[in-house]
Amino acid sequence: MTTLPIESALPELLEALINHDQAVLEAPPGAGKTTQVPLSLKDANWLNDQKMLMLEPRRIAAKTAAARMASMLGEAVGDTVGYRVRLDTKVSGKTRIEIVTEGILVRMLQSDPSLEGYGLVIFDEFHERNMDAELGLALTLEARAIFREDDPLKLLIMSATLDGEAISDLLGNAPIIKSLGRSYPVKEVYTGAPQQNEWIETKTVKAIEQALLEQEGSILCFLPGQREIRKTAELLEERTLPQQEKVIITPLYGDLKLEQQQMAIEPAPKGQRKIVLATNIAETSLTIQGISAVVDAGLEREARYDPTTAMTRLHTCKISKASSVQRAGRAGRLGPGTCYRLWSESQQEQLVAFSQPEILQADLTSLALQLCCWGIPDPNSLAWIDAPPKGAYNQAIELLKSLEAIDEKGAATSHGEQMAQFPLHPRLSHMMIKAKELGLEKKAAAIAALLMERDPLKTNQSDIEERLDWLETTPQHNKGAWYRLDTQRKQLIRICDSLPCANLSLPNSIDSRYQAGLLLALAYPDRIAHRKPEKLSQYQLSNGRSASFREQDRLARHPWLTVANLQGRHGESSDTITLAAALDETLLARFIPDLITEAEMIDWDKQTDRLVAEQQTCIGKLVLERTPLDSPSREAIISAICQQIQKRGLHILPWSDELRDWQQRVVFLYQHDNSANQWPDLSDQWLVDNIQSWLGPYLTDVSHINHLKRLDLKSILLALLPWPLPQAMEQLAPEKYQVPSGSKKRIDYATYPPILAVKLQEMFGCDETPTIANGVSLQLHLLSPAQRPLQVTQDLVSFWENGYKEVQKDMKGRYPKHPWPDDPMTFQPTAKTKRHLNKNGA
Repeated sequence: MTTLPIESALPELLEALINHDQAVLEAPPGAGKTTQVPLSLKDANWLNDQKMLMLEPRRIAAKTAAARMASMLGEAVGDTVGYRVRLDTKVSGKTRIEIVTEGILVRMLQSDPSLEGYGLVIFDEFHERNMDAELGLALTLEARAIFREDDPLKLLIMSATLDGEAISDLLGNAPIIKSLGRSYPVKEVYTGAPQQNEWIETKTVKAIEQALLEQEGSILCFLPGQREIRKTAELLEERTLPQQEKVIITPLYGDLKLEQQQMAIEPAPKGQRKIVLATNIAETSLTIQGISAVVDAGLEREARYDPTTAMTRLHTCKISKASSVQRAGRAGRLGPGTCYRLWSESQQEQLVAFSQPEILQADLTSLALQLCCWGIPDPNSLAWIDAPPKGAYNQAIELLKSLEAIDEKGAATSHGEQMAQFPLHPRLSHMMIKAKELGLEKKAAAIAALLMERDPLKTNQSDIEERLDWLETTPQHNKGAWYRLDTQRKQLIRICDSLPCANLSLPNSIDSRYQAGLLLALAYPDRIAHRKPEKLSQYQLSNGRSASFREQDRLARHPWLTVANLQGRHGESSDTITLAAALDETLLARFIPDLITEAEMIDWDKQTDRLVAEQQTCIGKLVLERTPLDSPSREAIISAICQQIQKRGLHILPWSDELRDWQQRVVFLYQHDNSANQWPDLSDQWLVDNIQSWLGPYLTDVSHINHLKRLDLKSILLALLPWPLPQAMEQLAPEKYQVPSGSKKRIDYATYPPILAVKLQEMFGCDETPTIANGVSLQLHLLSPAQRPLQVTQDLVSFWENGYKEVQKDMKGRYPKHPWPDDPMTFQPTAKTKRHLNKNGA
């Protein structure tokens, strides 16, 4: 039997868990930790016949690990080793090792925080930093401290990358055990990035063909997603590959049937080679047999939450340096291997060290609900490697309040506790419970199941009713997706049936054509959409964004929709509708009356630039009805005008250059001569922030943007500088400064120090740098006869002594009509030429 690398580290790990309640194991992919560690620990004395839980980040990894361990014991899955994943459980009374996906642990903790009957929890592949794993660890640590003081629950964190120190610190300096693993050298071949207009799939196929010619054994190819995998497979099928009759092409991603996934994982039949086209599911969680070469596109799909749209979008992005090393290492398990990277060596050095943890960029609503149900509204009271970001968490809390899941103090309501029992996003959990009250839970369960999975229909139509009709049939194609969706909706109906709630039994009063739209409005009140006037396929959403159909769509004939899914790019104001349902807006007032608000609105009409005052009936930012206000309050009008100025900027007020200069002088004195706190702050920022107090009293007759031009802005601002400060300003920060030639030159206060631009000859004989405001030296811009800067200085004497000679040498021949004396300190200052000076006897 082959000895696995992890076996040399097992004695030290066993000893660590005898003496400590927690440990960290660092072992690279392929070391054998996932299968060997649980089996080696199952008979430990300290377990006291208790069971152990091991968390895996993916369903396929959990099932595969359970099958492998059961096979090693000569048993069936569900005997000593079993698993629990969404929609599938195989455990029995004999089960000692339960392998679960990370979200399952959180629900187990909600049911039994003490985890009675379990003696060890293992977090496998923790380096992936999935949010469910981090939440599970934080809750396990909290529950252990409260409920398991007498019978400590042991924890083992297993990681493939070198973040063990941070984890050890989190666990109170837990011992770290390291397994070096077995890895042969891997040659790195950089093919360069795809050329302009070259598809990544085309570049990938070329690299696969190169690997087939240059290497032996099977090839593992990393691609960002299913679309790229399918396209690459199609291109490979079209090509004449080297030894094509011996090549098997197998995809590997999470949505495949288990049998298809196993086909990709198992070694190729004797005499044949495999090309495994995989997402990052094959990066660390799974060991694929027989791989000697890796082709890496260097990309991955990453889910990122956009707080401005309250939507999670999939982004295709570059992998981290750590991921690139792990992917390459897959080629060195059996012997020396080769990794073909579809980028350059210089680009490799520019990759970020590690991918950002999911908790820092994800929608935190589910996490927040779980914490509130635990009685922990403040996440900072728990132990985290990276705490949930405050802004995203607060946004999640506000959403939970709107869904009636928590009260104003952050405590979970009975409705919220029921929501937490569903394996759904809280939006959909809320929809399920409210749907039961309407007698529509079966349709809601079908909708929720559809939204949890990828779209099962390849159609250019976005109507969710097509998917619901398909789900009610027994399709001839895509049976695997149908089975998963059907199983999920049945599970959701069972959970819903177990909940005590009022049942209004009103399905007959709701037109079946609009039931889906109403249910979706319960989950996504911010995505209720109204068609824009005279624009057939463009809609305004209640969250303020715009959306449209990608192409002609039957739903576009409906004036009202509820949108379930949108596609868009960060920073763009409009999205593409990919899944929606028709809506009868009159149902909202009947069944979701809280969505409709009444408010007085006084604002500017963008088209006419005129103030509009009206009573509005709204759904979010959608206006259902407008009624003009007969006598709006002056306070509200002034507030609206001030907000408009703040939005557009102070430049819409009637400024003059003279007034701007005056303002800059006051700002200068406020910043640099304000020891007695006498000078007011009249900076643009202060004026904007306090506009209602200083400008509001003068806005009573303004109803159009052009009326602002009538304001006597000079008098308004001058009134902000009380007596005797205007006189003091003339002394401390004069508008002009008289130079030695007798000329008065304007001082520029726009920068600090203020600038005095003057012709060099006009400063002859001056042995001190000019100052203002009790000692602030002006910055002199000494100009040539052509008014170009020759020198910038705040030390005029030093310039005469050290810099002037060079200027004299350069300028004397260029401007011979102007004086360039050898001793500027004794020469008469002048703005004139030598001829004018001679006429005057100089």
